Amino acid sequence: MTSDLQSALLQSTGFELDFPRAFPDLNASADFRTEPEDFFVDEQLGFDFSGSGEHLCLLIENRIQNTVWVAKQLAELAGIKQMDVGYCGLKDRHAVTRQWFSLYIGSREMDWTSIHLEGCTVLSGARHDKKLRRGMHAGNAFLIRLRNVQGDEKVLEQRWQEIARQGVPNYFGEQRFGYGGGNLLRAQELLPAHARIWRERKNQFAVSAIRSYLFNRVLSDRVRTGEWRHVIDGDPMDYSTGPLWGRGRSLSSNALAQREQCLLEQYSPYCEKLEHLGLQQERRALLLQPTHVSSVRNDSSWLLGFSLPPGTYATCVLRELLTLTNLQQHNQ
Repeated sequence: MTSDLQSALLQSTGFELDFPRAFPDLNASADFRTEPEDFFVDEQLGFDFSGSGEHLCLLIENRIQNTVWVAKQLAELAGIKQMDVGYCGLKDRHAVTRQWFSLYIGSREMDWTSIHLEGCTVLSGARHDKKLRRGMHAGNAFLIRLRNVQGDEKVLEQRWQEIARQGVPNYFGEQRFGYGGGNLLRAQELLPAHARIWRERKNQFAVSAIRSYLFNRVLSDRVRTGEWRHVIDGDPMDYSTGPLWGRGRSLSSNALAQREQCLLEQYSPYCEKLEHLGLQQERRALLLQPTHVSSVRNDSSWLLGFSLPPGTYATCVLRELLTLTNLQQHNQ
C-alpha cells in the first residue's frame, strides 16, 4: 500500500497525524537523515554498574539494525532466551546508536570481545546485579545533522534558543504509529477482536500506538488553546499532563476530566479496549524540555545537540524548528 493510500485510509478511520505545532511556521526546511551518521543517539544510563552479578552488560554501537534484532542475535550467541536480554529502550535502525544490553548468563564467563554482529560494534562490557529494563535509563543524548538548510539563519537560531528555553509539546513521534500510520491501521483492524488477540506479542505495537494517539489528541487540544505548558485546574500533578488511557477512574478531575473525556469520546471503543487489556490510568507530561542544547552552523548544514528524557522523541523538537524532508523514509 502506498503512503498516499495509507494517509487517506487513516483519515477515513478518524486518525489524523498532523498534530498542531506550538510555534509559528518559519518557512524553513532541511534534509533529515541523509546518512545514518546524521542521527546519532547516545544512551545515558545515569547509574553505575555493580561490577558483579549474573548479568553481563554490553555497550553496542549500532549502525543499521534495530534494537529487537540486536537483542535476538545476542540471545542466540549467549545461548539464552530472548526474554533474558534486557535493554532500556528501542532505538531506530536508521541512525547510529549507542545503547546497553544486559545478558542473563549467570556465573559463566563470556568473551564479549569476540562478538561480531553485522553493523554493530561492542564497545564495552561490565557485570551487573540487575536486568536492564525499559525506561530505567536517565535519557538519550542526540547529535543531529540537518543538511541543505533553507531559511533565515538568524531567525532559525533565535527559534532554537526559544525552544531551549520554553520546550516543545511532548507528542509521541511518528515512529510510534508505524510507517504511514500502519500501527494505527492495525489497531483499527483489531478493534472487533477479543482482548487476548490484542495481548499477542505481534500486536503490542498496535496497542502502544492507539494509547499514544489518544494522548496526542489531548495534547493537540492544549496546544491549540495555548495551555500545554501550564497546569490547569483538575491536573493531578504539579506540572501539565495528559492521560495514558487505561482501567479505572481518570486521574484528572473537575472540568479537566470532562474535557479529556469529551475529546476522546469518538475513540471510546479504543478506550474500552485499553481498559479490558488491564492497562492502568497514567499521566504523561505535556511539556518536553531539551537540555544540554548546542548549535553549530557550517555552510548549508546545521549540527544540533540536545538531551531528552526516556520515552520522548527528537523529531518532536525538530518539527517546531523547520520542515523536515526525511530522506531515509523517501528511499524506502
